[in-house]
Amino acid sequence: MTTKLLFTAGSTRQGSFNARLAEAAAQLAEQHPEVSVTRLHLGDYDMPIYNGDLEAAEGLPANARRLKALFRAHHGFLIASPEYNSSMPPVLTNALHWISRPETDDEPGLVAFQGKVAGLVAASPGGLGGLRGLVPLRMMLGNIGVHVLPQQMALSKASEAFHDDGTLVKASDQERLASVVEALVETAAALGRAG
Repeated sequence: MTTKLLFTAGSTRQGSFNARLAEAAAQLAEQHPEVSVTRLHLGDYDMPIYNGDLEAAEGLPANARRLKALFRAHHGFLIASPEYNSSMPPVLTNALHWISRPETDDEPGLVAFQGKVAGLVAASPGGLGGLRGLVPLRMMLGNIGVHVLPQQMALSKASEAFHDDGTLVKASDQERLASVVEALVETAAALGRAG
């Protein structure tokens, strides 16, 4: 069975350290022949800020439906999220809110998240590597039915952490990222077999 994994960053900024970290993780996952990798750029899915009145009047925006379909189609996902004021970035928060909404009255709740597995990583020029921003993300995903891996990575001094080709400079950072990716692959495959 092919394990389908989605890799994305919680930042749409050009040259984002978190986008670079998500790409490094995707390349590690691609080394597994039984894994199919999809790269997702949230900037390609422009959406209004979640609004219940808008949802009631018009339903989910087209990009929210497209994004939700992608999450539904995968066994697991890795999010590389920057830290904004010790919390999650708004573009990621908004995307997760829209994805969580049902499209029809008879749709089971949280179908894009229930039974899925997530790996969390972060990168920041600061000393904590964006670690504080992963706390609310972990809490939110866990509360909506995602199996969040205990393994995570916070990459500090991210401005010095990458070679020009996007690979990580330090072997220890590469090993830490690989441990998250390996756990994601193994857990997603196990959940896929169980499902």
